[in-house]
Amino acid sequence: MPKRYFDRLQTIDYLIRIKGTGKPAQLAKRLRISERTLYEFLKMMKELGAPIEYDRYKESYYYSEKGGFNIRFSKNLVTAAGAVMMLLLINLW
Repeated sequence: MPKRYFDRLQTIDYLIRIKGTGKPAQLAKRLRISERTLYEFLKMMKELGAPIEYDRYKESYYYSEKGGFNIRFSKNLVTAAGAVMMLLLINLW
């Protein structure tokens, strides 16, 4: 998957979090993608659990709950996963 895919996802996520997406056509143009591709991004984000809504008055997408995507590499995730695994193993014994 090209890096620009993740860059666009991060941009969409950021604009949704600040409620600054504008109308779908405006957002697609800003991202230099088709509206169809934008809707595919939004669908994928919703399938991953993002509570995305659209405010017709403000003409912007927004999250109905606090949160956002974090798709950067983090060494701490390995440590956290290891800690969870240890807790699971301890509870099984």
